[in-house]
Amino acid sequence: MSATERFHNTANDCLERLAADLWPDAKLALVIYTAGKPELDIVLKDSGLNVDEVVSTLRRRGGLGLDGENIYKRLLCDAILGAMVFGKQNSNPPPAGHWGQEFWHIGRAEGALQEELVHALRLVRKELDSCQRVIHYAGGFNPAYVNDAQAAIKVADAVLKKIPA
Repeated sequence: MSATERFHNTANDCLERLAADLWPDAKLALVIYTAGKPELDIVLKDSGLNVDEVVSTLRRRGGLGLDGENIYKRLLCDAILGAMVFGKQNSNPPPAGHWGQEFWHIGRAEGALQEELVHALRLVRKELDSCQRVIHYAGGFNPAYVNDAQAAIKVADAVLKKIPA
């Protein structure tokens, strides 16, 4: 029997004795880790242990918070950002009932708003350009109006170049 197996058995026996002295419904877990060596991690769990409750306990009592870096938080944030981006693009929605749907819908709302604003900007730009052409061909209008409108069209064109047609 390897040293790891002997330790595992000894730790398990100790945890069983500790668990027997706990109050009713209490659960016990032991986590052993070596930084940078996940292959050496050991997790011993009481039967019926809810790992979400373990994380909540670590948050409440063990200093686990949103600040600081760990791979779980990084992956969770990446999943949230991905759901929002997919929502904005109106593609790849999460399955029904999935927690990512909320973030997908936030992204979808932003994407829909952007589409609506771009459509409005294109329409205003087209109509302003048409008005400018009429003014130019008719003559006799205030040149300052024409110059300001032309500058506004250039601003709209610069923004619209950033948006795919």
